[in-house]
Amino acid sequence: MKSIKTSLMFVGEQAGKAEEAIKLYTSLFPGSEIIDLQRYEAGEHEPEGSIKMARFTINGTEFMALDSHLDHRFTFTPSMSLYVECESMSEIERAFRALADGGSELMPLDDYGFSQKFGWLNDRYGVSWQLNLSNPGVGSINT
Repeated sequence: MKSIKTSLMFVGEQAGKAEEAIKLYTSLFPGSEIIDLQRYEAGEHEPEGSIKMARFTINGTEFMALDSHLDHRFTFTPSMSLYVECESMSEIERAFRALADGGSELMPLDDYGFSQKFGWLNDRYGVSWQLNLSNPGVGSINT
């Protein structure tokens, strides 16, 4: 096995927004960059200029993304989320605000007992995020 990566497919109302989402994500977290953007060309089965395949990193972890304007019967769901360990209160608050803008909060930033500061949200693209303030010795919602 060579590698395992998370792939985000932007479908339905989100189709055509992969690049916008990637730019937001890579701007929020240090150690993030867009590695490669491949676009559909005229005459292909997707709108010209939309993302055929993208590779990017968030804090050094590589992801893939693509746009699909086909009629899919699925979209993003909170049952699969990106879990982020933040190192400071300012970092978690800034990231949560930016990701929640235009999205929906599932669990507002708060102390839930398992973490001094934790929040869960769907961003404006429908991607689900769990943000946790790192606190050595304290578990997370997923443990």
